[in-house]
Amino acid sequence: MYLKSLIVNNFKNYTEANLEFSEKINCFVGDNGEGKTNLLDAIYYLSFCKSYFNLVDMQNIKHEEDFFAIHGNYIRKDEYQDMVSCIQKRNQRKVFRINKKEYERLADHIGLFPLVMISPYDRDLINEGSEIRRKYIDSVISQFDRIYLDDLINYNKALQQRNALLKQFAESNRFESASLEMWNVHLQKHGENIYQKRKVFLEEFMPLFQHYFAFISGGKEKVEISYLSQMNDNDMEGLLKDNLQRDRALQYTSVGIHKDDLEFMMDGFAVKKFGSQGQQKSFFIALKLAQFEYTKNIKGFKPILLFDDIFDKLDNTRVEQLIKLVADQNFKQVFITDTQTERIVNVFEKINIPHKIFKVEKGRATEMEQNV
Repeated sequence: MYLKSLIVNNFKNYTEANLEFSEKINCFVGDNGEGKTNLLDAIYYLSFCKSYFNLVDMQNIKHEEDFFAIHGNYIRKDEYQDMVSCIQKRNQRKVFRINKKEYERLADHIGLFPLVMISPYDRDLINEGSEIRRKYIDSVISQFDRIYLDDLINYNKALQQRNALLKQFAESNRFESASLEMWNVHLQKHGENIYQKRKVFLEEFMPLFQHYFAFISGGKEKVEISYLSQMNDNDMEGLLKDNLQRDRALQYTSVGIHKDDLEFMMDGFAVKKFGSQGQQKSFFIALKLAQFEYTKNIKGFKPILLFDDIFDKLDNTRVEQLIKLVADQNFKQVFITDTQTERIVNVFEKINIPHKIFKVEKGRATEMEQNV
């Protein structure tokens, strides 16, 4: 599977763009702020029905315009083509279509066109709070497990209802255990399913992650990911029962899989506290490359891979090493952004692989003539 073409209208700083891609490597080069990353975000939209960077859809509409539209033409292994479209008008709901048929649920689209984005913002996975790490693991598993995504949606709905009840009980100075128990049952059922799948995923994911980290770092450090969950020591039913009085006092549900976290370790120390910038960068790049490999193994075909400005502060030898890695047959279509045009051109003079380079300036992308 690969993205053959992309059309965007009024998306971020683009009035219009119509691009034809190589099925192997595509590079967007230009200065910061010109619109390179916006093209990657448009591609991300077509896989996940949302932006990687700004989750408020209407804020992605170009200033003073009434809508944005993104259209992508995908080619599958059997040469079958799929047209995916996303249209967002101001003050209206988002419309998402495949082959001109509108989705009733956006969740039904997730996983059809798997994609992995690697961005400097991924450092937040290490340095920010637990919510971003939960969202990460959920987004990975949801690309290949529709039931998991449904469990997540249903768990979060039940959580909202239970929290609303707890607040209502406190405000009215009354308590109805039967009403609360109804939502407890939903949290128990979906929470147990989510916990078990997260646990299995991490057990299978770890060797791939360690392999890619060793490749990037030269095998200098040993890395681990620990799954921190209250359900490691108790089931959901027991957690809710043991913490009922606390939840009533707090007026929200204080236990469950919505409190899970991942602990990133390097040589026995927390990467967040003790990892250098270079080590943290190697960590999240290895994390995303392992995600690519895992998704490929599950789906049976290769996801699209997006590299957003990850070559910053890397020497040319390391850049060349990474491009050689993604040029390998283990990878399919790759999109890369970089500020150094000359560096990208020189790398492809050494590596004989189909590619296209697009010069990006002020929201316009133009294919460079020296492509092969």
